[in-house]
Amino acid sequence: MIRASIAGASGYAGGELLRLLLGHPEVDVAEITSERLAGKFAHGVHPNLRGATRLRFRQMDELSGVDVLFVCLPHGESSRRIDDFRRIAGRIVDLGADFRLRDPAAYERWYGGAHPRPELLDQFVYGIPELNREALRDADSVACAGCNATAAILALTPLAAAGIVKSAVIEVLVGSSEAGSQATAASHHPERSGAARAFKPTGHRHQGEIAEALGVENLHFSATSIEMVRGVLATCHVFADRVLEDRELWRIYRDAYAAEPYVRIVKGQSGIHRYPEPGILAGTNYCDVGFERDSDTKRVVAMSALDNLMKGAAGQAVHAFNLMFGFPETAGLEFTGLHPL
Repeated sequence: MIRASIAGASGYAGGELLRLLLGHPEVDVAEITSERLAGKFAHGVHPNLRGATRLRFRQMDELSGVDVLFVCLPHGESSRRIDDFRRIAGRIVDLGADFRLRDPAAYERWYGGAHPRPELLDQFVYGIPELNREALRDADSVACAGCNATAAILALTPLAAAGIVKSAVIEVLVGSSEAGSQATAASHHPERSGAARAFKPTGHRHQGEIAEALGVENLHFSATSIEMVRGVLATCHVFADRVLEDRELWRIYRDAYAAEPYVRIVKGQSGIHRYPEPGILAGTNYCDVGFERDSDTKRVVAMSALDNLMKGAAGQAVHAFNLMFGFPETAGLEFTGLHPL
């Protein structure tokens, strides 16, 4: 059994990660941390885990040695404590943003300041298995991708790899859990209920990840909050270098994803579920992708949907972990979702 601990297990992503690891056939969860809730039972903040564990939160400084440490901390904490983490565990899976970008200049552009540990950026493997499967097998440090970035990257990777993306405009609709478990003025129920609110029309940090992962610079990204708890729906308007036919698009996407356990091509001819939608993916590690061409122009609309707390965070982390330790990629991730919700 692999001994694993979670630093920062009281948030939504940390709770999902704990849920997954408790059900993983090859994992023993040793310790979980929360500075604010130290001494409290995990099920006090994650009531779905009542009866599944008697673990109590500990403080970070109390962590003992384990095989792998999962880090679910606010931005800036991982880079500040990375040396401590490496003394605790031989392998690290970071769900935060500190080590997602490899280029220090890109980090400074998107995060507004110099990276505190730039010499470590190229030591972390970007944690999207569909992009970096072989590198993850040998990794001891993984930086999981942002949830919005994951959705956009998986929608666009087949087209970018085919070299046909001249530019793209990406719009993501996101649920409230993306903002985290701590309440803010924007997440206060009277303000959030019924919302359809643009919150980052330009300058979103995930744009840097998308550009770096795809190798495409002419990208434009906007994010809008809607009344949904879990989920991301990415609609990507791709301006191609030529008119593309349906048959070619099908070939491009099938070649990219036919063997992927957690990417499904969703493009029906009829019915209400003919395109990707996040609602049916709640609690799963799937990313559904689809596409539609504009027959009058060179535009292709690439779409994707995922659960931001799963494929965009905890599920992605467990998938990467499975690759790192040589377990079946689907271990602990078999849940197929519910319908209707």
